[in-house]
Amino acid sequence: MPTTLSQSNLPGLELIHRGKVRDVYALSDDRLLMVATDRLSAFDVVLPSPIPGKGEMLTQISNFWFDKTAHLIPNHLLDAPLADVLPPGTDLALYEKRAVVTRRLKPVPVEAIARGYLIGSGWKDYKASGSLCGIALPTGLQQAQQLPAPIFTPSTKAAVGDHDQNVSYDVVVDQVGAELAGQVRDATLAIYNWAAAYAAERGIVIADTKFEFGTDANGTLYVMDEMLTPDSSRFWPADEYRVGISPPSYDKQFVRDYLETLDWNKTAPGPAIPDDVIARTASKYAEALQRLAGIRID
Repeated sequence: MPTTLSQSNLPGLELIHRGKVRDVYALSDDRLLMVATDRLSAFDVVLPSPIPGKGEMLTQISNFWFDKTAHLIPNHLLDAPLADVLPPGTDLALYEKRAVVTRRLKPVPVEAIARGYLIGSGWKDYKASGSLCGIALPTGLQQAQQLPAPIFTPSTKAAVGDHDQNVSYDVVVDQVGAELAGQVRDATLAIYNWAAAYAAERGIVIADTKFEFGTDANGTLYVMDEMLTPDSSRFWPADEYRVGISPPSYDKQFVRDYLETLDWNKTAPGPAIPDDVIARTASKYAEALQRLAGIRID
């Protein structure tokens, strides 16, 4: 059965970052321990109600994709036994499916987003301007319509509690330089195109997804953090996909829909989530893990 962990506690290890979902510890100058908790964020706010087993499912699906796409770009994972790095007395069962040892990289300060369909903030942008992050699109497109070709639409990487902001590719070039910006864009689209084709064979549409990248001391680019999870992507069941509507998703859409019914201004602190919404959300994550990676969660 899945474990539940809202916040990690690993005495003796240096906590260097506690994000919306992941806690990151320093193991050495070149290695990190990354723990995916069961914390849930929506509208960039961490909510008080965890989703049991969510961190385990996110880690397993990320590890699956990291392995499948290693021929496209190297990733941050290191083959190091978890038991060798956890503090003495730590419950290994609590961490073994949600923690990984990784390279310690210099993050590229950009949320690298690939969009294959017109949905979410992209749909709102298109309705207002006829473009998406400054990229002109054909007129007459509908909600959830597939784009003529996938596009790279970066955003700022916000701190916990802040909202990411879409930016143009030129802004990324100004931030990190033309060479690195090009590498990030090309890697983002290469991974998306490969994964979208893979998922399509399993009855899932990947509408969009976001990646994070980092570089090592030699300037080599790696994909890191998480990859193609329900937290970072919109997965739609292909048999329920329709143009003109927002299709159901294998993600936290149940939570977003519930929050939209509340008189809440989408700033911290977030409201508690009812048990039935938590259970339905967990089941969607488990279904995505099974359909994409063949890993079954009870």
